[in-house]
Amino acid sequence: MRNEGVGVKAGTLQMVALGANLSSSGCTLEQVLARAVIALAQHGFAIRAVSRFFRTPCFPKGAGPDYINAAVVLRSLWTPVQVLERLHLIEADFGRERVQRWGQRTLDLDLIAAGQNVLPDRATYQHWASLDPALQAQAAPGGLVLPHPRVQDRAFVLVPLADVAPDWVHPVLRKSVREMLSDLPEAERAGVTAI
Repeated sequence: MRNEGVGVKAGTLQMVALGANLSSSGCTLEQVLARAVIALAQHGFAIRAVSRFFRTPCFPKGAGPDYINAAVVLRSLWTPVQVLERLHLIEADFGRERVQRWGQRTLDLDLIAAGQNVLPDRATYQHWASLDPALQAQAAPGGLVLPHPRVQDRAFVLVPLADVAPDWVHPVLRKSVREMLSDLPEAERAGVTAI
């Protein structure tokens, strides 16, 4: 899969979703996310905004303890692929092990978007965005797909994003974070509660 981030301008704003549902190093989940924000800065990201922290039901339902989620807006000089590599390094520093898709985790850093970029291309994005829900837990892209193909479906991402980037417009759906969030069922939005 082509995914080099060619043509992506340096300095593009990146949006990252943070989550954890397993404590690490004796820290609370809130402390893990606070330390993760510090780690992002220490790894060279310029932090532009940090959302409140939210308690969210585990996804998929019944797969483990509830999560604490947040979102950050960052700026860096790296391509999205380089950003993702750095996010994975930070996750590893926090003891993240990639054992099971959508499994429990000590820290999850998901690159949600890099400005208005659609990567690696619109056709690949459309394939992953339209993937049957029954297959989503089994199949994973071989490389970075942006925007995140399921951002529009996930209250645990959109509610924190609405804190820091409510007016960001999805480059394919042409809807803002605020609009995507309002499209979700009220019960899903209500399940994400600020701490």
